[in-house]
Amino acid sequence: MQRAPRDPADILLEVVHAGEHAQRALISAIAEPGEPTISRLIRELGAMATIERITKPDLDPALHARFFERLIRTDPLGDLDVAARLGGRVIIPSDIDWPSQLNDLGPAAPWLLWVRGLPDLRLSMLRSIAVVGARAATAYGDRVASEFAAELAASGWCIVSGGAFGVDTSAHRGALAGGGRTAAVLACGVDLSYPPRNESLFDHICEQGFLISEVAPGAVPHRGRFLVRNRVIAALTRGTVVVEAALRSGSLATARAAEELSRMVLAVPGPITSSLSAGANQLLRHGAHAVTSAAEVIEAVGEIGGDLAPVPRGAVTLFDHLDGNSRAVVDALPGRGAMSAAELARNVGIAPADVVGALALLELEGLVRRRADGWCLVRRALPLGAPN
Repeated sequence: MQRAPRDPADILLEVVHAGEHAQRALISAIAEPGEPTISRLIRELGAMATIERITKPDLDPALHARFFERLIRTDPLGDLDVAARLGGRVIIPSDIDWPSQLNDLGPAAPWLLWVRGLPDLRLSMLRSIAVVGARAATAYGDRVASEFAAELAASGWCIVSGGAFGVDTSAHRGALAGGGRTAAVLACGVDLSYPPRNESLFDHICEQGFLISEVAPGAVPHRGRFLVRNRVIAALTRGTVVVEAALRSGSLATARAAEELSRMVLAVPGPITSSLSAGANQLLRHGAHAVTSAAEVIEAVGEIGGDLAPVPRGAVTLFDHLDGNSRAVVDALPGRGAMSAAELARNVGIAPADVVGALALLELEGLVRRRADGWCLVRRALPLGAPN
């Protein structure tokens, strides 16, 4: 519902006395996140002087024309009260809890964050990773996002995503299930639930993490806000994992923002027959880091030499410990039937004495036995794939 117009002089008086948090809250209600002119004015003149430029047409007629109608319908102190009733607050760059990595965005850095949830945003974001992907995710994408997020959260990483359906929702739920922290960066006010069906999820996120937005309470989502919030997801985190993404996807925009910020871009390989994996696979072709487990994500974005992923290994077999001669003999023996030592020597190209020595050791280990017609494998020791 649109507010009734107010006297701009009253609004100015309110925010002058309320301080910079209220002044930036006012600006967040009248200008879109990252708006270049507003961002420049805040950097050069400060928040209050920027508001005065908008309020007074003689200072900047163009700026006045663009934003005055929005300004006279704002109630920044009311917005702050709404956030406070929900356990929320405004954080600005001079606050101790401001995540300083957002400053890497330069002119596009946010001028404030509306936050609901836990009190230590900056500390949580020091060890955070973005997990993003398709809204219409496949069962594969949902499972990977959930499992990655749960394991990352259990290892002390905060999972950052966008609160949307599909991969985002699975990542948030996985982090909560893993007993860790998660943050949803929204394209609407922190008092709204979008999508509405995620209302209970957002309530849980507030208990174990953060809802974050650049727009004031009551602001509804639209396409531009979804796109511009992706830069915040990328900047907050050490790296971005794209689980599933079509070739035209907001997740790829997040990955591009991460690359521009010199953050790690990671992607989960997907089936080449799936259009929802086409974007992730394209990232891999252009140099993104392939990850197939949470441990590999941690190795890529964690401390150098301190967060190494275990080396994947196949199943252990009875033959893994064998030396070269013994393994060659085992490989040469038939799955059925037997072979003499002389035949083995000819077939594998090993001296007869070495074959006899290898057979003796293999017999002691119970892997081969001698029959009247030669040597054969013990059935329990048949190599994988050998004919029965």
